[in-house]
Amino acid sequence: MRQLLLRTEIHKFDTFEDFAKEFEIGEGDLLFTNEFLYTPKMKPLDLKCDVYFQEKYGTTEPTDEMYNSIFKDLKDKEYKRIIAVGGGTVVDMAKWVASEKPDDIVDAYKENPTFKPKHKTELIICPTTCGTGSEVTNISMIYLTKTKTKKGCANDELFADYAVLIPDLVKSLPYQPFMYSAIDALIHAVESYVGRRHTDLSRMFGRRAIELIMNGFTQMIEKGPEYRLEIMDDFVLGSNYAGIAFGTAGCNAVHAMSFPLGGMFHVAHGESNYELFTTVMKYYYKMNPDGDIKEINHVLAEILGCETEGAEVYDKLEEALAALIRRKPLSEYGVTEEICDQMAELVIAEQQRLMTNTYVEMDKEAVKSLYLQVLND
Repeated sequence: MRQLLLRTEIHKFDTFEDFAKEFEIGEGDLLFTNEFLYTPKMKPLDLKCDVYFQEKYGTTEPTDEMYNSIFKDLKDKEYKRIIAVGGGTVVDMAKWVASEKPDDIVDAYKENPTFKPKHKTELIICPTTCGTGSEVTNISMIYLTKTKTKKGCANDELFADYAVLIPDLVKSLPYQPFMYSAIDALIHAVESYVGRRHTDLSRMFGRRAIELIMNGFTQMIEKGPEYRLEIMDDFVLGSNYAGIAFGTAGCNAVHAMSFPLGGMFHVAHGESNYELFTTVMKYYYKMNPDGDIKEINHVLAEILGCETEGAEVYDKLEEALAALIRRKPLSEYGVTEEICDQMAELVIAEQQRLMTNTYVEMDKEAVKSLYLQVLND
């Protein structure tokens, strides 16, 4: 059994300038990033490379139209390296930019894909959020515009060659996306820990990720939201460790249930995961309190100061997260009871890659009941 899946060499720098010098970014490189990052952090360096901005293709999470558009622009161009500096959309798109490209990206995300990625160009990923961990995973997400669904492609050909961590770049992230991305990283670590494909090594990274992120949250509660800027290294490292953990062990029901919410209502990825996180974990604990979830409860209870390591842990976790950012009821996004049923059907029909990894077995009715619990709460 494979114990750890990590194909990416990891580096860390204080500034983007340090990274650019060390990696000698210049002619023959394609820098794929956001204009709001490029102008203050990269443009003054006068790098002799081609620059493409994500904004040209869209400002949402990556869609099939965005992928196909950049493929068209790059059809007759060759680069020695693709350097992706940005959030989840930039990172996901860059993985395909560095691959051989299909005529239509939809072919790679069919239930039985008619096209599979093949790594072609050296890929360097520098994340500017502290949530996806995608810099060290083999997963790339997409929103399929015709079916209005979100899906992931997991293939070892999508691994980056290098991941570069620069906490300074994450400090410019506004508070709300910071919180949603950090919560997403926490969920990666927790889900990978209790999922069926976990290993001792994946749990080692997952546990450390939980400690770094949750200790960071408790310090922010005590010292104020701006204190995150003082401990950004912890959040960036926590996200990276969580990426290593779920890159090996996978995520499960929280992510599976978040995708219909994102696809149908365009709720951002981290935010949609936050909607379901503690509700799913409470269900897991209720259905099997004596399994591996006991270890997660122990870790969280120590950080949160719980008197017991039972269901109280998730009540305390909800309180801690709510002190930092509000979780909305699903009804605020326009979700209804009827739509809860539709989303549950989508989870069972389209997210088996994740649902086969759940801590306990879950059918459509179980999924629907969890949606209904957070419909108005």
